[in-house]
Amino acid sequence: MSKSETSEIKFTIELDENKVPENLTWSAQDGGIQDEAAKAIMLSIWNSEKKESLRIDLWTKDMPVDEMKIFIYQSLLAMADTYERATNDEKMTETMRDFTDYFAEKLELKK
Repeated sequence: MSKSETSEIKFTIELDENKVPENLTWSAQDGGIQDEAAKAIMLSIWNSEKKESLRIDLWTKDMPVDEMKIFIYQSLLAMADTYERATNDEKMTETMRDFTDYFAEKLELKK
């Protein structure tokens, strides 16, 4: 049997006295990233046994609301791309992209 490889992605969250994130950094040695600053993290994990997703949503207390709107918009676009790659369901992918366009329009993110 061949030796398996592992890869690690690490998140470090500095909290204030009320346990609110002040600073977020992440590292991914395989990607050449070491302690890179971030203002927000959204992580989804699939539990196959329970058939449910688990989430971790964190953002720093100084994350600007206008940047959060852009972050959510871009995350929705990325979810549509992931859905398309995973399912090849073009019809639903286009529906998801239509919604992201609507979302961006309502938030006035697209000029």
